[in-house]
Amino acid sequence: MIKATDIVKSFGSLEVLKGVSLEVNSRAVTTIVGPSGAGKSTLLQIIGTLSVPDSGKVYYDGDDVFAMKDGRLSRFRNESIGFVFQFHRLLPEFTLEENVALPALISGIGRSEAFERARSLITLLGLASRAAHRPSELSGGECQRAAVARAMITHPRILLADEPTGALDSKSTDELLDLFAGLHQEGQTILMVTHSVKAASRAGRVLFLKDGQVFYQLRRENDTDTQFYQRISHALTALTTGGDAQ
Repeated sequence: MIKATDIVKSFGSLEVLKGVSLEVNSRAVTTIVGPSGAGKSTLLQIIGTLSVPDSGKVYYDGDDVFAMKDGRLSRFRNESIGFVFQFHRLLPEFTLEENVALPALISGIGRSEAFERARSLITLLGLASRAAHRPSELSGGECQRAAVARAMITHPRILLADEPTGALDSKSTDELLDLFAGLHQEGQTILMVTHSVKAASRAGRVLFLKDGQVFYQLRRENDTDTQFYQRISHALTALTTGGDAQ
């Protein structure tokens, strides 16, 4: 579904990504892990077309997204990509329902359908009783679930999540990961950047980014979450200390 080739990105004299290539299959859950400064979030922003690489290409189903004109690229981003960030970024003056409906309204979906979709997603995520509340009246976990609903309202082809559990307690983390698992079972493609081994262990494939390059990868195969967690932990320790990740 997604193919990134030879992605290079620098900020001034600092080269953050040094020729990264990767593929993300449709209906898969893929995570990217690695130390701070490895370029994980920068790579996710480029894949999400929020940032332009210095060189390299990103293809969605064979289409070179950075060859699109600005208007078409904006429509593609709004309709095909859902974003969930570490901090929910809900607009404080809007209710939960209004926040969720907003991307649909921006994409040109009629008000009636946009709010019908919002109510359906809010109910699915167990937030129906909180629909009229503003973000300041919600817990961190509720805000993050609302952010997922907002990301899903345009029926995106891929959900991109940047440290989505980073600001959550363990209970809210488990609830959000269970939510992602449910979306995956319904066919949603998910690409997540995370520092959390627990979050990474819920994926089918883990890419390890180090010094601006994909250094290693693991596939779940027949592992349980616990077994995959242990393999990921071992690989991270080995990569950090310069050992063998195998």
